[in-house]
Amino acid sequence: MLAQDQLSSQRLMRLLAAASVEISSRGHQLAELRDNFAPGTSVSITFLPGDDYHHNVETAAALRRAGFNPIPHLAAREISSKGALADFLARLRGEADVTSLLLIAGDVLAAKGPFKASRDIAESGLIEQHGFARVSVAGHPEGHPYLDPTGVLKLLLDWQDWSDRRGVPINIITQFCFESAPILDWLWQLRAHGVLLPVTIGLAGPATPATLVKFALRCGVGNSLRAARNRIGRYGRLMTETGPDEVACGLADAPPADTQAITGFHLFPFGGLRKAARWLRDDKADGTRAPPAGPGAGKS
Repeated sequence: MLAQDQLSSQRLMRLLAAASVEISSRGHQLAELRDNFAPGTSVSITFLPGDDYHHNVETAAALRRAGFNPIPHLAAREISSKGALADFLARLRGEADVTSLLLIAGDVLAAKGPFKASRDIAESGLIEQHGFARVSVAGHPEGHPYLDPTGVLKLLLDWQDWSDRRGVPINIITQFCFESAPILDWLWQLRAHGVLLPVTIGLAGPATPATLVKFALRCGVGNSLRAARNRIGRYGRLMTETGPDEVACGLADAPPADTQAITGFHLFPFGGLRKAARWLRDDKADGTRAPPAGPGAGKS
């Protein structure tokens, strides 16, 4: 049993070393990304309120030229028409060879066009028509302010059914937490309700406690935020310099059955890409070491 636990921990550490990161649609972080992350890294591209999808396409194409794997967000409520959606998807495929998307509703209350939710995008049929190989959807281990827990689980089951019917693989990318317990409990709930989709765990990258709290409030992170606030006086330095070690170690120490759905990690670089890359290169709790990042990995 101990050998199985160790193998599970090592598997998670390997996945962590290969974590994806994200940049804004403006593309101004490309130089910092090249200096700190190796080509081949998966990089998601945010789609914030007011973004023009043409910027997302340009940034995706620049990432592809630099050797990265772009994964654009697609915010349903920001798309003005079915024609705009078709153009966005066609450009992503043709100009940036994008094969994976992260579907989100978007952080605005009123839709700019006919798409009110990410499922509306999926039901358009355009994802399959344009040959996308994979779709990611959001998961919220600590809940979502606009969805009840039962509704969220039903929604994920519906996504699982959509994937089976359309033949497009789906995985879940989670919101970040400051503790591993909510994540492990959420993974148990998924199993108990028959949600068998692979899961990528979101982690809050190294940043000041004030920055972490700001993003947590914006993103609706719940109980673990209160725990983080209670520990800021004691762990503020740890959270600033070494990142989400407590969450990563908590997952690595969990029984293998509790983490079998985890197939990857995604790092939200709230304190910048350089700090995120440095944290990924640091020695982990089990003594493993992430491989060197990019040619500029040693820069500070």
